[in-house]
Amino acid sequence: MQVLQVSFECYPVAKAGGLADVVGALPKYLQQFDVESWVVMPHFDIPWVRNHQLEQVHEGIARLGDERFRYRIMREEGGVLGFPIYLVDVPGRLDRPGIYIDPNSDFPYWDEYERFVCFQVAILDWLKSFSKKPDIIHCHDHHTAFIPFLMTSSPAFHEFVDIPTVLTIHNGHYQGWYDPGKIALLPKIDPEREGFLYWNGQINALSAGLRTSWQITTVSQSYLEELQHNSKGLESLLTFESSKSIGIINGIDSDVWDPSTDPLIVKNYDENTFVAGKQKNKDWLCKQFELDPDLPLFVFIGRLVGEKGADLLPDLITRYIETGFKGSFLILGTGEPYLHGRFEELKNQYVDFFDVSLTYNEELAHRMYAGSDFLLMPSRVEPCGLNQMYAMRYGSLPIVRGVGGLKDSVIDFSQPDGYGILFEHFNLDDSYHALQRAATVYSDEELKKKLQKRALSRDFSWHNSAKQYVQMYKGLKKEDEL
Repeated sequence: MQVLQVSFECYPVAKAGGLADVVGALPKYLQQFDVESWVVMPHFDIPWVRNHQLEQVHEGIARLGDERFRYRIMREEGGVLGFPIYLVDVPGRLDRPGIYIDPNSDFPYWDEYERFVCFQVAILDWLKSFSKKPDIIHCHDHHTAFIPFLMTSSPAFHEFVDIPTVLTIHNGHYQGWYDPGKIALLPKIDPEREGFLYWNGQINALSAGLRTSWQITTVSQSYLEELQHNSKGLESLLTFESSKSIGIINGIDSDVWDPSTDPLIVKNYDENTFVAGKQKNKDWLCKQFELDPDLPLFVFIGRLVGEKGADLLPDLITRYIETGFKGSFLILGTGEPYLHGRFEELKNQYVDFFDVSLTYNEELAHRMYAGSDFLLMPSRVEPCGLNQMYAMRYGSLPIVRGVGGLKDSVIDFSQPDGYGILFEHFNLDDSYHALQRAATVYSDEELKKKLQKRALSRDFSWHNSAKQYVQMYKGLKKEDEL
């Protein structure tokens, strides 16, 4: 079976969030089940692309409204990712240094609709040259959601109407809303199918894909249920399409995220040596940021935005320290400018107890997972979440709000075989109580070790998740053969 994965991101080529981690790992694990999976993504002007040998495998001309555009399909020659990866090069549209955001302005590209459409139309035009078509086309998020729509609704691509399509929602709050006049930039649409493009009077790329794909998946079962009640206006659609929707929680690449072999951390360790190994990594972190290694170390790693609950952190940290609890806090990430300012203020206010690195730093992230005692994830929304899985893989105990994939992957330590700390409501009182519980755990050395060992022993690898995807693919293939 051959499955084509279509995405705007793929780790380590280009990453803006968890989508890249998923697309960069799933194809490798599908191979364990004899599923050949390619990834197709844009050819950005970024270091990874410039530093790897690419071979042109196709060149074509496609249409964007009344205009024609040239595109090339490039394939990475060395097989360094463990699966084939193809890059769509559209000069003047995709060959830019940012994925979604222009790094020169920090704003989304003005022509994002045109970029997304060119990318998808070029892929479908390229597929017309295949003598043997893929068995399944698996699209990821709204940037690729026009593909199922065009395959079923445009005369230019009617030959693909019998190929099963999957659309995975990684974040349903980003949907691709556009002015209805932009329909003119799409290939010709069958008049009776135009209605699938619109939602509340505008083009909505995600809704078009949801209505025309064969299968909808989300990245956790709880997130699927939450979207039916909170999805920025698509609640009724997702409820209506529930019969073809399933939630499959993401996994992590256990080869990349392995404390026993990770080249980025200070000291490697496993389930038998984690106490000394984590202490070495903690000592390095505390020395680097002038924190006390004898205190519990709480870390936050991720985007400093409201969706991740980062705006709760300044007041939460202040209350914890001001009420007399002892602890150190370290934050890594970038996001809202006002939060950058708040964290800089905390850094000056709580010297020796708080520090922040307002950067994207993959090596530091690995060392923080390895050296921390607790990971904070007070998310408002968390479709799946990978950070809590990385943390547990490294023996750092997650403190999470019980939402989305966090609820599906973390068991509170008060429950049998539990290993984490959950709180329910997004507010200061609940999150503060969670930190109090963490301080209690830290003060009981034997309990802390027991929970850390439980967390380390959890299997969050992609094997189980990939198996569920394979079962889904096979079901769609059988349906196609009927």
